[in-house]
Amino acid sequence: MTPVPAESRLEIGLLLYPKLTQLDLTGPLEVFWRMSNTGVHLLWKTRDPVSSDRGLTLCPTMTLAECPALDVVVVPGGAGQVALMDDADVLGFLVKQAATARYVASVCTGSLVLGAAGLLKGRRATCHWMALDQLAMLGAMPVAERVVIDGPIVTGGGVTAGIDFGLTLVANLRGIAEAERIELEIEYSPQPPFHTGSPESAGPERVAAVRKRYGPFLEARREATLRAKARLEGLPPR
Repeated sequence: MTPVPAESRLEIGLLLYPKLTQLDLTGPLEVFWRMSNTGVHLLWKTRDPVSSDRGLTLCPTMTLAECPALDVVVVPGGAGQVALMDDADVLGFLVKQAATARYVASVCTGSLVLGAAGLLKGRRATCHWMALDQLAMLGAMPVAERVVIDGPIVTGGGVTAGIDFGLTLVANLRGIAEAERIELEIEYSPQPPFHTGSPESAGPERVAAVRKRYGPFLEARREATLRAKARLEGLPPR
């Protein structure tokens, strides 16, 4: 898309739900807050404080019912994503916003929620590596990349990819110069100390150990995805 002129205001909403991974939210949030002429909203069903999956308390700034039409709607990932897969209110909100938004977006396993809303059918999309394969169940084409853009759908990989995701969206919305300014302001120049941040660099033993650590939860996530798949296909729930 052609960048939006600076004099045109943009509205970005990020879903803030119980047990989300805070960095999925706060990484891109830090980037979006630095954009010119842009309103950034943290959205949930109420304005009551919300606890992340690690216990950090965050406060919504607007309810879903109060939310205007957005230019960008973003769904972060986290443990609470499993419950959202069956949440008709949230899925309906996303479908409604998608009808007019410039971009419908996600970080980490938030893409599974977009898929559960039927918004990823036939689209390339990415996710956290431990759930990437589940995108295909929801009609998407899984891509193991940091950020994936397919038309109005923008998806980011796991957790720390949220900053890359945010900067990529800024470049598309306001132009590369604004994204470069923000990248410098937040001194985004990653140099990971151990280089084990992807399955490829970590090696099979570390990957197997992490999968084992999260085994029961990964199964619960898969069950939620299968339920969403059945709904999308008009089949009885499992």
